[in-house]
Amino acid sequence: MRFLPVSLTVLIVELKNLDETLALFASLEAEPVHGIIDIVPAARTLMIRFSPETLTAQGLAAAISQRDLTAKIAPSDMQVEIPVTYDGEDLKDVAELTGLSIAEVIERHTASEFTVAFCGFAPGFGYLVGGDPALQVPRRQSPRTKIPAGSVALAGAFSGVYPQASPGGWQIIGTTPLKMWDLTRQPPALFQPGYRVRFVDLAKRPQTVGAAEPAETASTEAIQPTKATTITVTAAPMPALVQDLGRFGQAGQGVSSSGALDQGAFRSANRTVGNPVEAACLEITLGGFSFAVSGPTVMALTGAPCPISIRDRAGRVIAVEGYQPISLEAGDTVSLGFAARGARSYLAFRGGLDVAPVLGSASTDTLAVVGPDPVGVGAVLAIANGERGLSSVSLNESPAFDCPAPGEIVTLDVVMGPRSDWFTERGIETLASQVYEVTPQSNRVGIRLAGAEPLERKDKAELPSEGTATGAIQVPHSGQPVLFLADHPLTGGYPVIGTVAEYHLDLAGQIPVNAKIQFRPITRFAEIVPDRA
Repeated sequence: MRFLPVSLTVLIVELKNLDETLALFASLEAEPVHGIIDIVPAARTLMIRFSPETLTAQGLAAAISQRDLTAKIAPSDMQVEIPVTYDGEDLKDVAELTGLSIAEVIERHTASEFTVAFCGFAPGFGYLVGGDPALQVPRRQSPRTKIPAGSVALAGAFSGVYPQASPGGWQIIGTTPLKMWDLTRQPPALFQPGYRVRFVDLAKRPQTVGAAEPAETASTEAIQPTKATTITVTAAPMPALVQDLGRFGQAGQGVSSSGALDQGAFRSANRTVGNPVEAACLEITLGGFSFAVSGPTVMALTGAPCPISIRDRAGRVIAVEGYQPISLEAGDTVSLGFAARGARSYLAFRGGLDVAPVLGSASTDTLAVVGPDPVGVGAVLAIANGERGLSSVSLNESPAFDCPAPGEIVTLDVVMGPRSDWFTERGIETLASQVYEVTPQSNRVGIRLAGAEPLERKDKAELPSEGTATGAIQVPHSGQPVLFLADHPLTGGYPVIGTVAEYHLDLAGQIPVNAKIQFRPITRFAEIVPDRA
């Protein structure tokens, strides 16, 4: 085993092959190590998040290094049949890469029996192994920003189906109409580890497949208006998102934690109105949001500073400040100006939003399409009217940092690893010295960066998919890095040169488009050496 640093609270265990990886994962599931928070299995690695109050990285490595890796996972007797229209935009490229005709690619793909090795990247995305070796092709040189739901694709030794529209770098060979992820189904993911999978060519066997469901994630009505005080949204240039502290413990289904990007500002908003710090709030991007209230309540706005004005029923308008409790009465309309600094503001109401949790959390995951629907014009949200868990409002909240503005340079501390050794010395120096521009293609999944000099790799080797942490700086073949934020895919197939330190993640979540980022490594890359008794 190799133990590689990811961040101050995450490491990767690298093993020889998929069999060893699954054996170690089964061992840790059967006999957990106290202090492990979450495990993300992948092709030949386990990414493990641990509690630094309980474990050190060296102590965790020592506990894991003694585990038996010879156990085999029992195959499942479940088989799933996936109908496919082989019309993918990369089908011709796959044929050229493999030296096969398009017909031969389709024939070999449908003739294979696959097994779901593990789930990752996104909810319902199963990594399928066991296909024809002749179909092993590299990922695209640069990932697409959006791949349609239901896309059947290849990458390396794996085949898979994209459950939702999402970014991705796999080679698309076809589409299926089946839902891969459906919250109304138990379990929601059609692919489960161990399941056997066969693909069926609809052009040859249309009569064997009935009417299929559309390949999109089911909408979840998580917010139900009640007789309690409600807000009605009257302006939303960008839909707001319901967020809380995140959705944990769902990595086995391919679901990331998500949650508020600036968790300090989120907690502050809740403290300001006297809520428990985990109560659901609205995350508003760049301001411009407006709403009317049906009854008395108390609100607070934190994070990216926006001008706040309140118009009452009589037409009087007053201006108020952020980071303080604001009393509202029935008929009041609250309008937020646009944020000149930062990217995200947090709007809390005393009692919290009355939101039904999805998989244990009220967070909206934009990549996974899990959680409450985005909140746009006309949406009506209920405010919970219970008193349990409420405390006095806070009058002494303040920002943890000044939000950056477009054009400003933000310095982020970086822990080097787990794949720093895939880059040349020049590539490492470039990461630390170059100033990157934040591009308009950035969102809650990640910040896409543009630098004058690409990060130089030692070679063009393919990385087997492995877990990625929030803050990971992933580098596709283009050499232009992507900084992963809270809605990032759980696994990825491009090397991560370093990961932003946890204490700078809130700041990263407030960086607007056209700001600049400079990375400051705070460690030198080195393998983790297990403690010896």
